[in-house]
Amino acid sequence: MKKVAIIMGSDSDLPVVSPAIKQLKELGIETEVRVMSAHRTPKEAQDFASSAIENGFGVIIAAAGMAAHLGGVLAASTTLPVIGIPCSAKVLDGMDAMLATVMMPPGVPVATVGVNAAKNAALLAAQILAVSDSALMDKLIAMREDMAQQVREKDKAIQEKIKEI
Repeated sequence: MKKVAIIMGSDSDLPVVSPAIKQLKELGIETEVRVMSAHRTPKEAQDFASSAIENGFGVIIAAAGMAAHLGGVLAASTTLPVIGIPCSAKVLDGMDAMLATVMMPPGVPVATVGVNAAKNAALLAAQILAVSDSALMDKLIAMREDMAQQVREKDKAIQEKIKEI
């Protein structure tokens, strides 16, 4: 199975990306986590992305706040899918990162999840890999069914609760 890279713009983004790391591990997907900056280490970021295919990666997740150009820098250097996680900062509550991540020029797409939505980034990466991995697809199908069952159970519990009101 291909690996997933999680690239953070800063080590302060670790609390945001931790749910993605956990989710990928639970699915049995090998993950490499790195810190690279679109502005302070652009060459390293570009080198990583340009060699990602030959290094066994299938998807890159880029987590960055504020200007949030990391996803775009990585996407410009590879044809692998890049998923951006806009990270919330003290200023503008992550909307600046959201806009910087989602507003890519034609030809250099970055799929973007919600602000701080690392678990969704991990699941999207898994879905991309599952297109060519039936065992992973089966895990995702089972996970979805489990989520649906949890909702059914919550609905049943709430129906019982409202009888008491």
